[in-house]
Amino acid sequence: MQVGEALVGEGAEVAHIDLLVGEKNGPVGTAFTNAMSQMSAGHTPIFAVIRPNLPVKPSTLIVPKVTVRNMKEAERIFGPAQSAVAKAVADSVEEGVIPKEKAEELVVIVSVFLHPQAADYNKIYRFNYGAAKLAVKRAMTGFPDIKKVLYEKDRSRHPALGLKVTKLWDPPYLQVALDIPSWKQMERVVSELPQNDHLIIEAGTPLIKRYGVEIVGRIKEIKPETFVVADLKTLDTGNLEARMVSDAGADAVVISGLAPLQTIEKAVAEARKTGIYACLDMLNVASPLELLEKLSSGEEGASGGSISGGSIPDVVELHRAIDVEQAERHAWGNIAELKRIGRGSSSGSSGGKMLVAVAGGIREENAAEALKGGADILIVGRGITNSRDVEAVARRFLRLMKEEIDQYRVMTDF
Repeated sequence: MQVGEALVGEGAEVAHIDLLVGEKNGPVGTAFTNAMSQMSAGHTPIFAVIRPNLPVKPSTLIVPKVTVRNMKEAERIFGPAQSAVAKAVADSVEEGVIPKEKAEELVVIVSVFLHPQAADYNKIYRFNYGAAKLAVKRAMTGFPDIKKVLYEKDRSRHPALGLKVTKLWDPPYLQVALDIPSWKQMERVVSELPQNDHLIIEAGTPLIKRYGVEIVGRIKEIKPETFVVADLKTLDTGNLEARMVSDAGADAVVISGLAPLQTIEKAVAEARKTGIYACLDMLNVASPLELLEKLSSGEEGASGGSISGGSIPDVVELHRAIDVEQAERHAWGNIAELKRIGRGSSSGSSGGKMLVAVAGGIREENAAEALKGGADILIVGRGITNSRDVEAVARRFLRLMKEEIDQYRVMTDF
């Protein structure tokens, strides 16, 4: 059984084809027979024909996706759509995409989308021809392979979704921490921040403590396509708080590295389940490397009980507190060793590539040094949020990052 899919065109006449190609004596042949003998109202299958009394080979069955409610809608299926699919299959045989010697052994099932408002027969024909032919080629060539799927999954967006689900696949990033508990002030900051693929917005702990996780929604209203982190610094009920963050629409939850191992494990597991990132804040953790080793190996916690292992977070944050920022010089530690442990065990939203963020004392003058040391995310708070020109300062940091991800990316139907 081979599977193909294609979307071609625009407007009400847009064509979306899903199809199966397989042997008559295989599962596709069985489905072909069942579809002909077990019809349902509004989704009656028909043979693809070049013209009346001339069905195409391999034998092809067209099944409408959208319920056909009247004869006017039926005419679009029996006319331009039926003709387009038949011609696409025949041309695929002529061009060698479907082997000619297999024409009597194979059958094709084509699921056709036809919008009730589609009216232009020329577009219906051309779009469905293009989509059917492309879907056949994809089925016969095994497109896409798993390498293509994994490459595109975080880079592409579904047009019908209406929003962009952002993933952190192209570090480095600038994370702006909204850590002042005044939404009026932070709203101005969010509005002034530039739109950039390498920008992350953090709903800081003081802000969340004052307004709750619902503050994430307010941020998303202003910057709907920006990756938003909810810094809860979870210490208990890890699964509950991770779920709260996900339900609020955030893209990541921050867990405290001082939490019990079981709490960290539950939070990471819940983040995996809901599709958000799990960030582990190492604030006041004596040995981030040791903690990461424990999470990787499933070592027994001091409070008793053991964790299952594989609880490596998507992001580890090396964090110096605001209260001690002026008292000591920041050292980011062995970032390379953290990544060695994390990237050997992580399997969450970051796709097995644990990122390392640095926070506390990041300034324009030392940002390049942090990136050179291996940091994937620079977390900057009041250095940006308290500046007179938020956009200008943010852009100076962003110049250290790469170009915007989709700036030169051109997507086609192919």
